[in-house]
This record gives sequence, C-alpha cells and structure tokens, in this order.
Amino acid sequence: MKKLKDQLKTISSSLTSLSKQVEKITKQVEKLQLKKATSTPKKTAAKKKVAAKKAPAKPPTVIDTILNAVKKARKGITIAQLKEKTDFNSRQLSNVLYKLTKKREIEAKSRGVYVKK
Repeated sequence: MKKLKDQLKTISSSLTSLSKQVEKITKQVEKLQLKKATSTPKKTAAKKKVAAKKAPAKPPTVIDTILNAVKKARKGITIAQLKEKTDFNSRQLSNVLYKLTKKREIEAKSRGVYVKK
C-alpha cells in the first residue's frame, strides 16, 4: 500500500510539472502569434511586390511553333517548308499536324499543304 501511495505522489508531481511546462509553452505560442499578427501587414506588402514581377517566359512548345509557322504563311505551308523553318523531324511534324487538324486550328488545303482556319 505504501508503494502505491509513493507511486501516486510521483505521478502527481510529474503531472504538476508537466502542466507548468504546458503553461509556459502556451504563453510562448501566444507571444509568437502576437508578433506575427503585428508583422504580417509588412510582409503582405512585400509579397505584393514579388507577385508584381513577371515570371520568365516559357519557351514555345512544338505545337505553338508549328501553329505560328502555319499562321504566318498566307497561302499555306508545306511539310518541307515546315521542316526547314522549325528543324523538327518528320515524326514530330506529322504528330503535331494531326493534333492541330483534330483541334480544327488548321486544315489541309491539299495533300501536304496546311493553312490556318
């Protein structure tokens, strides 16, 4: 019975020390929250400035490159001309031309000649 009382006293003292530590930590957290609340307006202004900067331009995709070349050619452009202007291989050109015709952005004027829609 005495062992049990001793153990209970030990547990009780441990719990009181833990509760004191929890109180200290909550006070520290509250202080940090107050500091953040007062400093946030300054940081948001800085974020707005950063957001105003333009992101670097992404290089055009294969589809964009070929679509622009077709749009620039008023009378249409052949596959051979596309190869010269873009330096893409036949497989890339045929795949992109197929996709663009399916999207109805370009059309085949005749075999191997494409125009914008």
